[in-house]
Amino acid sequence: MFDFGIKDIIDILLVATMLYYIYRLMRESRSLNVFIGIMLFILVWLFVSQILEMRLLGSIMDKLVSVGVIALIILFQEEIRKFFYNLGAHQSFRRVARFFHRADEEGDDIKEIMPLVMACMNMARRKVGALIVLERDAPLDDIIKTGDLIDANLNQRLIENIFFKNSPLHDGAMVIRKKRICAAGCILPVSHTVDIPKELGLRHRAALGISQESDAVAIVCSEETGRISTAIKGEFQLRLSAEELESILVRELKEKVKAKNEK
Repeated sequence: MFDFGIKDIIDILLVATMLYYIYRLMRESRSLNVFIGIMLFILVWLFVSQILEMRLLGSIMDKLVSVGVIALIILFQEEIRKFFYNLGAHQSFRRVARFFHRADEEGDDIKEIMPLVMACMNMARRKVGALIVLERDAPLDDIIKTGDLIDANLNQRLIENIFFKNSPLHDGAMVIRKKRICAAGCILPVSHTVDIPKELGLRHRAALGISQESDAVAIVCSEETGRISTAIKGEFQLRLSAEELESILVRELKEKVKAKNEK
């Protein structure tokens, strides 16, 4: 008699949940066809080895599966990284992580953003293109390595000079870490979201990409329109005034400080 208990139900639910989230991840990264192909191969493998019990063909497919796991890790390393980041960024897990870390000094974060806001306002007025990323909890070491290290105080004139049209660093992104300009000329991951408005260019796609893969705040000054936009948690806020930009940055910094101080 077939023994089917509560443990089997939980097992099926867990597998179904895992497959559902893998399906969502593959769909967002435009790898859905690859995911479907992998699932079909697994079904054929189980049918051949478990039901038909074909030893020769089953052993060959067993070898392919053992090697295929390593190949999939290499092929989908970005998706796997994003999956584990989203898992760690979940509110429940972050509360557990904060239990083991003491909060940093709050400092005068509000005053520190004013040079950034003023620089963005001046660049937008002159239609100077700029892409600035504010690092928060998730480290951006891999992004920083793609650019040139600066390690300077947050300064309005320095920001404007870096993004001046004749500057060799103006095409890349600037990364701000702990109230300091950490690096410039950095390369960001580009978002492949299909519903991005057509009038938005590569800077906006890069800003959306880094906001999807981390908790960073990305600021874009459009070279074509002179408008200021932000990308936060995979969502755009377009056509911002200086006051609106300041309000958004203040809110995000307050949320960061509040999150750090929660126990």
